[in-house]
Amino acid sequence: MAYTPELTQIGSAILRRLAWYRHKPMTKTLEALLQATGLTMAEVKPVEVCSKCRDKSICDRCPFHPAQISENQKSADVHCRSSPSSIPTALQATSTSDKL
Repeated sequence: MAYTPELTQIGSAILRRLAWYRHKPMTKTLEALLQATGLTMAEVKPVEVCSKCRDKSICDRCPFHPAQISENQKSADVHCRSSPSSIPTALQATSTSDKL
């Protein structure tokens, strides 16, 4: 990891409690939280997140990049024809936090 963020005492306490709930280490829980937040933001404001990005090293895999949005949309269109419920909505992405 290139950068280790320092958590506030309350932030660390919240993360610890979520980790206990999941029966996972805090590092795995933090990663899951970041992924769930990323999925939600990719659904809600992807271009805004991309436009403020200062790290261009993962654009080809970043869910906020316009090219990825286009690919995800094409994939969703294909899935839509076969199964309307297979397209994740913002609500479903938000419910990912329930799995944390």
